[in-house]
Amino acid sequence: MTSVRLRLLVLALAPVVVLLPLALLIAITRWSADYDELLISKVESDLRIAEQYLARLMVETSDDLLAVAGSVDFALALTAGNGEGRAFFDAKRDELGLDFLYYLSADDARAAAERWPVIATALTGQSDTQIDVFSAKDLETLSPELAARAKIPLIETQAAVPTGRAVEDRGMVLHATNPVRIAGRTGVLVGGVLLNRNLQFIDTINALVYLNAVTGGELQGTATLFLDDVRVSTNVRLFEEVRALGTRVSAVVRGAVLDDGKTWLNRAFVVNDWYISGYLPLTDSFGKRVGMLYVGFLEAPFAADKQAAIWSVGAALAGVLVLTVPAFLWLARGVFTPLERMTDTMRKVGRGDLSARNGQVARRDEIGQVSSHLDDLLDQVQERDERLRSYAEDLNVLVDQRTAELRTANEKLEETYRQLVMSEKLAAIGEITAGVAHEINNPVAVIQGNMDVVRATLGDDANLVETELTLVDRQIARIQAIVGKLLKFARPGDFAEYTSAVSLAGVVEDCLVLVDHVLSKGHIDVKCTLGDAPFVQADPGELQQVVVNLVMNAAQAMGHDGTLELRLEAQERNGQAGVRLTVADTGPGIPEDKIGSVFDPFFTTKQAEGTGLGLSISQALVQRAGGLITVRNRDEGGAAFDIWLPAADEAEHDSAL
Repeated sequence: MTSVRLRLLVLALAPVVVLLPLALLIAITRWSADYDELLISKVESDLRIAEQYLARLMVETSDDLLAVAGSVDFALALTAGNGEGRAFFDAKRDELGLDFLYYLSADDARAAAERWPVIATALTGQSDTQIDVFSAKDLETLSPELAARAKIPLIETQAAVPTGRAVEDRGMVLHATNPVRIAGRTGVLVGGVLLNRNLQFIDTINALVYLNAVTGGELQGTATLFLDDVRVSTNVRLFEEVRALGTRVSAVVRGAVLDDGKTWLNRAFVVNDWYISGYLPLTDSFGKRVGMLYVGFLEAPFAADKQAAIWSVGAALAGVLVLTVPAFLWLARGVFTPLERMTDTMRKVGRGDLSARNGQVARRDEIGQVSSHLDDLLDQVQERDERLRSYAEDLNVLVDQRTAELRTANEKLEETYRQLVMSEKLAAIGEITAGVAHEINNPVAVIQGNMDVVRATLGDDANLVETELTLVDRQIARIQAIVGKLLKFARPGDFAEYTSAVSLAGVVEDCLVLVDHVLSKGHIDVKCTLGDAPFVQADPGELQQVVVNLVMNAAQAMGHDGTLELRLEAQERNGQAGVRLTVADTGPGIPEDKIGSVFDPFFTTKQAEGTGLGLSISQALVQRAGGLITVRNRDEGGAAFDIWLPAADEAEHDSAL
């Protein structure tokens, strides 16, 4: 925001353009949240009414059974024949609106109590009414008509939990019992109401909640009774004249209500539209959640009212902005003009025109004073700039001279430091090597002498252990060779050998044969790509030592089940033909903070193993051949060592062939 005009407009219009809409947005958001909470409170109240109606129905059913159990007609029916008793129960069942009514003797009641806790409660002398779920077999035993009425085909419902069932044949029943002690008889009176397809029950709830002016007048509300997650009694419409029996509740609602036992008070998708919904879990006489009681009203009318209110507020805000913004702009014009003139002047000064000025300003207020003061300051700046330019020219000459001197001195210091570090390293290696040679060569000489004594003493019998004696001789020779290599690294000038044109591919193949037992033991795969490459001028034994050292290091880094990659190819370096050999592994790689030290003498990452001279000796041997060895970590994991050696002259190459 660099424009003065823009800043002043923001300062002037922010209360109207930003703060007022923000305040309205906060108010609308709060109002919307309160409005939604009000709808949730409404459906919660509706759900409590439905719950109370269900509780009252259970109490009335219990009271009806109590009245029957205490009536004289019931006592007479118990002492009458089966025909008269059955007629009494049928008449009372129809009179009370029950779907079944029967009497159990004490023995029968004790047997039934094992299946139904409500009967067990009656045996203790207390009446009880619970919601129970009857199987199709239980309903068939009571009445084939009840079993047929309870059976509801399942309808595939969007967002419901998948099921392999095609029909719901269980029945949700208001299961009531009352103890009987009359005329010397003890037993239990059992009655109940099947709630499946009980439209009178569900329509009564809907009328009580949504068609009663006392509870809020007529709303587009619905009520449903669920058995598990299946609608078994509902006034929700699948089509205009078809109730949505057999449809199922969404998996989200099922999980919250049936699985977690919570009361759902929120918006939910019901069959074909969104409703402000309340779901109450229902438990049976075993304390198990077996269904839900639902009430809800259509969300669309309330959403439309909310949206209309928001549009009205937005239109009012737009009207306020249309009226106030032009007035602000007209009042601000008198301030913008002199400020823009000062801005233009400062822009010219910034481009280097120190002679730019504001000139006379008609305004005599604070803005006019600032404009005049700015011209005075620019006069002073122009004068000081001229003096500073003169000083700067002299200073630049001195800085250039001192910089050149410091650069030369720094280069000499760095070169001296590198030479000093290398000298110290070589001196240390030479001292250690001399000590090693002295300490090792003496006992080796004693061993070799005693081997000769052994042969002389044994005479012809020495042939029996000739293989072992020969092996000892070879190991003694190997020790002497290792000591010699250390001495060659410490004092290369004293051990100069004859070099020849060597095929690096042949050296690599020989090295792989030498370390094959190590690679096989570690189950390490070898990928070898030896392309066409020129010969190099070097000592074959020294090259073999370098390659073997790198391969052994790679095998130790991988441990087991790794992959060793060797790639040979021709490569130019600084215009000189040469050969590059890459030895790469799939191990953990080298820590970034240590990768610059791997070629230092005595540096090792293997604590208590090795001397730390392997890579430094390899570097010395490669440099003696005129080459370069570098190390890097690969992106795909592991470390890679690159050896570059210059190609041998054509004459040397031809003589090698």
